[in-house]
Amino acid sequence: MLNLAAIVGRITRDPELRTTQTGKNVCSFTVAVSKKVKPTDGSPDAYFLNCVSWGAQADYVSNYLTKGRLVSVQGSLQSRRYTTNDGQQREVVEIDVDRVSALDRPRETTEEATPEEPEHDPFKDA
Repeated sequence: MLNLAAIVGRITRDPELRTTQTGKNVCSFTVAVSKKVKPTDGSPDAYFLNCVSWGAQADYVSNYLTKGRLVSVQGSLQSRRYTTNDGQQREVVEIDVDRVSALDRPRETTEEATPEEPEHDPFKDA
């Protein structure tokens, strides 16, 4: 069996870093990927794909990647089900990130330039 996802797109909002009860960092972010054919019915012309990274990869994403950055994401698809606070059943499909790379440079702000991104080795902590 093969479960492989590889996408290139832009981050739609700043990544959200959380810590699990066991102390492991997890970072959620969404990537917009352009559709091959622009829809004529007024629907969005991009797919919005949820991504989840863990550990050192999560730290890298939360520290250096922001809304609008062009990224390459590699990982596998996973689905999970959960119940909302009001009792509704939900199912989500997301990319469990193995590797993420910034494909552009961070934009400089008027207040202060963003520090250079370090080279990130996702296998360093493995």
